[in-house]
Amino acid sequence: MTVAALSLALLPGAAPLASLDVEITGLRSGKGLIQLCLTADAGAFPDCSKGAGGIKRTVPAAAPRIRFEGLAPGDYAVAVIHDANANARLDTMLGIPKEGFGFSRNPAIGFGPPRFAAARFAVAAGGSAQQIRMRYLL
Repeated sequence: MTVAALSLALLPGAAPLASLDVEITGLRSGKGLIQLCLTADAGAFPDCSKGAGGIKRTVPAAAPRIRFEGLAPGDYAVAVIHDANANARLDTMLGIPKEGFGFSRNPAIGFGPPRFAAARFAVAAGGSAQQIRMRYLL
């Protein structure tokens, strides 16, 4: 925990801070990048491009784990893309993803991404963890 985060946590009446550990499993390869979107805003899900408060992070596919710190306890959802060619976007063919994707709570996938409610999970004051399984359609 950073000094600033620790200082805020110790202030009287300050909201407790939480952390979230995310592990991505089922990758086809360790090539490229993992793009993550963590949000508590249903309007920003799944790509953190709309709404407020979305957190985007990128990690190497060879090391598919990340820790988010300094989060307010509450409900969040995570969307993940295996950007195998590192071009900063999800490649598709006829609208079907050519690269891997996944979501917190590993919900069933129909046409398009799941709704925020299907991927939503609680982050507790002490910390939480999510294991996200990658899916590949092509």
